[in-house]
Amino acid sequence: MKLHELQYTDGSRGKRKRVGRGEGSGWGKNTGTGHKGQRSRGRASRKAPGFEGGQTPLYRRIPKRGFNNRGGIRYTVVNLSDLDRFEDGAIVTPKELIEAGIVKQIENGGIKVLGGGKITKKLTVKANKFSASAEAAIVKAGGQVEAI
Repeated sequence: MKLHELQYTDGSRGKRKRVGRGEGSGWGKNTGTGHKGQRSRGRASRKAPGFEGGQTPLYRRIPKRGFNNRGGIRYTVVNLSDLDRFEDGAIVTPKELIEAGIVKQIENGGIKVLGGGKITKKLTVKANKFSASAEAAIVKAGGQVEAI
């Protein structure tokens, strides 16, 4: 079979149903939707996702938990123990953290280094924020801290 020999199978390309064009169209007065009811009234038959027939939907029945600040700044957190994987004297930036697989994606506030674990290597760390304990530990190990 060649490209110019391809054909549509019978019935696969039906004619578009032109409704609302009067009695002579073949679809009659109600254009195939029957009498009254929700499915007869225009686009009302296409319900929103989660619609439960007028019953209060599940996402509104379940109580909210916690607080999500939509305007808040979120940081991707990295601990000192994660930074200890790099070689001695390395420059650690957000790009290097992604390449090393320590971080999958960076939140809107950037990277924040926290003081969890120990650091034994002399590193130059470039991040958006540092906790006081993390900054002190990096400097104590002989490294440098740079805020982006």
